[in-house]
Amino acid sequence: MRTSHHFCLGSALFLLAFGAILDAPVSAAEKRSITEKDLFDFVWIGDPQVSPDGSRTVFVRVSVNEKKDGYDTSLWVVPTAGGEEPHRLTSGTRDAAPRWSPDGRYLAFARAAEKEGKPDPPQLCMLPMSGGDAFQFTSLPKGASGIVWSPDGKTIAFLSSTNPEDLAKQERKKRKEEELKAAAVVDRGVKESATPAASPIGKAAGDDERESDAHVITRAVYRSNNEGYLDPKRPQHIWTIPAPRSAEEKVQPKQLTSGRFNEDEPNWSKDGAQIHFISSRVDEPYYELPKTELYSVAASGGEPVKITTVNMEMSDLALSPDGKQLAFVGSKNEPVSSYMQPDLWVMDLTPNAQPRNLTAGFDWDLAAGVFGDNGAPRAGGGNLPIWSGDGKSILEIFSKEGRTNLGRFDVASGAFTELTKGDQAVVRFRASADGAKLVYQVSTSTRIGDLAVLEERGQPRQLTDVNRELFSQLNLTEPEEVWYESFDGKRVQAWLQKPPRFDAKKKYPLVLNIHGGPHAAYGFVFDHEFQWMAAKGYVVLYPNPRGSTSYGQEFGNVIQYRYPGDDYQDLMLGVDDAIKRGYIDEKKLAVTGGSGGGLLTNWVVTHTDRFAAGVAQRDIADWESWWYTADFTLFQPTWFKAPPFQDPEDFKARSPITYINNVKTPMMFVLGETDTRTPTTAGGEAMFRALKFRRIPTVMVKFPNETHELSRSGQPWHRIERLQHIVGWFDKWLLGVAKPEYEIAPELSPEKDAVPGKPKPPTETKPR
Repeated sequence: MRTSHHFCLGSALFLLAFGAILDAPVSAAEKRSITEKDLFDFVWIGDPQVSPDGSRTVFVRVSVNEKKDGYDTSLWVVPTAGGEEPHRLTSGTRDAAPRWSPDGRYLAFARAAEKEGKPDPPQLCMLPMSGGDAFQFTSLPKGASGIVWSPDGKTIAFLSSTNPEDLAKQERKKRKEEELKAAAVVDRGVKESATPAASPIGKAAGDDERESDAHVITRAVYRSNNEGYLDPKRPQHIWTIPAPRSAEEKVQPKQLTSGRFNEDEPNWSKDGAQIHFISSRVDEPYYELPKTELYSVAASGGEPVKITTVNMEMSDLALSPDGKQLAFVGSKNEPVSSYMQPDLWVMDLTPNAQPRNLTAGFDWDLAAGVFGDNGAPRAGGGNLPIWSGDGKSILEIFSKEGRTNLGRFDVASGAFTELTKGDQAVVRFRASADGAKLVYQVSTSTRIGDLAVLEERGQPRQLTDVNRELFSQLNLTEPEEVWYESFDGKRVQAWLQKPPRFDAKKKYPLVLNIHGGPHAAYGFVFDHEFQWMAAKGYVVLYPNPRGSTSYGQEFGNVIQYRYPGDDYQDLMLGVDDAIKRGYIDEKKLAVTGGSGGGLLTNWVVTHTDRFAAGVAQRDIADWESWWYTADFTLFQPTWFKAPPFQDPEDFKARSPITYINNVKTPMMFVLGETDTRTPTTAGGEAMFRALKFRRIPTVMVKFPNETHELSRSGQPWHRIERLQHIVGWFDKWLLGVAKPEYEIAPELSPEKDAVPGKPKPPTETKPR
């Protein structure tokens, strides 16, 4: 049997081949600068899946919808032999999560229909690959997800939070609809009666079954950013359903597990008799360190049997070829750290087995990527470790110094072999059933992300170029990678994104752009925001200060109990390094960042007045307020040694709002109104009100219905407006551009703005 050991052959050629294919035919002189609204025309690829025989790859194609207020997703396919353009498979606008049947003849996927402009929960659909239309085969009230085919292709396991009450309510509604139809037929038959026929269902027919919308909350974690309120009455369970081959074949789903705890990551045993899954059967897990329980349940039904308990969070489970081992990704956070690198683990599927860390001596981040603003919105689909056919090695991505590439790890020794190299980010990777073909998605600083295939004893081939038409017109520039030494000798990596047609003899305004996390990393990945700021004439500095990932465990965790703090010095020394290069106007400096970067933006302007303007996005200003209101708990001593009511001085000392009297920098705050990760009251709203009191120029921009994901998967119009406001604020304060929308009382133009007969509004109103 072929194995993934051959994947290293030819991989060094990947960058050369990939870059050569992507070279645009348009000359640099004919190209134009990128704009913020080019995002409307971006195409994203998500969740690629290789057919079992390796001949085709299906993927989710994502584009901005016609109204520009959301995204359309559909399934497309491309042959792995190359030489052909991808073509569309499904007609829906909310199709995702494609999964091949073991024989490659069918494709199961999830489709969310829309009613009255809102999507219903996704249901399972089937597409015959030999031809014919897709058809739906589930109709569960709370939808279905997590498709996993059985080895023989006869059954599909999936996940749903539908409970018995939901099913009973659905059945009652269905019966009422049928009775109403029957009554309507009877009514039409009594044509000569002056008295309307009585409904045979009586008063109950008009009674709507109303479920209370009041949230009775008993747990500290009761909501999740981008998902809303959690529903403890509806835990996620494992279901199975016979895999239909035609729309005429009616099948019924069966709930396989039950109880009050969520279950996840179903994995079929090799013989199809059992389904393995993970769960954390603790009602309030935030009171203790993470642990995961591994279970097995008979595919025919019955009580689950616990195999073992692992003292960490497990994710990305992958069964070995012989079915005797599981590979997974996890971090054993003992003692408690602010940051603990993810590792690759292997465990026997035997009672009370404990995992073995394959990457204990590998000081880079496993299964982790670098940060950009153009992942595929709504496409879903993560990565799973890929076993070689002989079970002797495992393929996984790793991040090292701002790059994400593929590596192979020996199961016996943990020995590492680098498979791909270069200034890039491998986003997704999949393999054919025999491991002979590897398909992976790559993003670079000037490309959003496309698919390539690598075969044993062959050279890599590019499979897609979905943004060719648009990107061939754009004058995108590669960033300059820089390293500098910080105050304590630590080396910090950063990038300088320069304007097109950059001239080192000129002076440019600088934007310091700070990433969130704080345990995340910038790197060689496409970022629309940086390219557009550069196109507007700014040099963009984006560093990875201490606390960033992809530099080893010590560098990531060194900020524990010191955040923000020394990372601020890393950032300021990065600005100094940029200024020393001679082309930065040090009187025209701006600073921005989101989430943890918003916190650091607030920290910067409360500790220096060197910046002419700042924009804090989705920020934290008051750690104490955040501790009480965020959507997840800080009950373990990760960033603080104790809660704010036990150690108030530490929270106060590390909160930017404490130093609000120091701020002289004009500030904008960009917020999502439904952000529960960094609630607005703990961040921008507090800073805005305090700065208004101090009469420091300040503006707050709040986006309705947007969560913490505003910059990455928010409504397209909002994403563009966000960019316009950030650069608009910098244009005003660094370049002197008039921006009347940011004035307290912009002068009315008599010709355009005055309304005859309407009195001038008062300059100030008092609450009533």
